[in-house]
Amino acid sequence: MATTDSPNATPNNTPAAKPPKPHARLEKWIWILIYGGLFLVILGIATGRTDASLGWSIAVPGGVVALVGFVLIYVRSRLSNTPSSK
Repeated sequence: MATTDSPNATPNNTPAAKPPKPHARLEKWIWILIYGGLFLVILGIATGRTDASLGWSIAVPGGVVALVGFVLIYVRSRLSNTPSSK
């Protein structure tokens, strides 16, 4: 009698679930800060063509927010990749 199971099939052949990334929330906020800050810089530059003081007041905080995102990339590179045991 022929069976329909493949010769390499094993009962527990399910792939293991990927472990959660320990710093996923930090990585999400890094990219939100960088892209949000750069968007504000561009918006400030565009606004500065009609109202210079308003343009600066939008672009400078945007630059600071983007800079915080870039600094967090460095901070993330210094963190350990192993999940902390509690």
